[in-house]
Amino acid sequence: MDSKLLELLVCPVSKTSLVYMREHNELWCAVSKLAYSINDGIPSLLPDEARELSDAELERG
Repeated sequence: MDSKLLELLVCPVSKTSLVYMREHNELWCAVSKLAYSINDGIPSLLPDEARELSDAELERG
């Protein structure tokens, strides 16, 4: 994930910063508790396609 791009991206739900989770190939938002997938280097920031994060995942992350 390009660091410059990551600086510009925000969660479409909470409008807060996203964290790149390399091992999951996802962008995580702790505020909205959503994980956005990255496919072929392109983040999918559609809330309807996001995965809900569990409290356990957020604690480990």
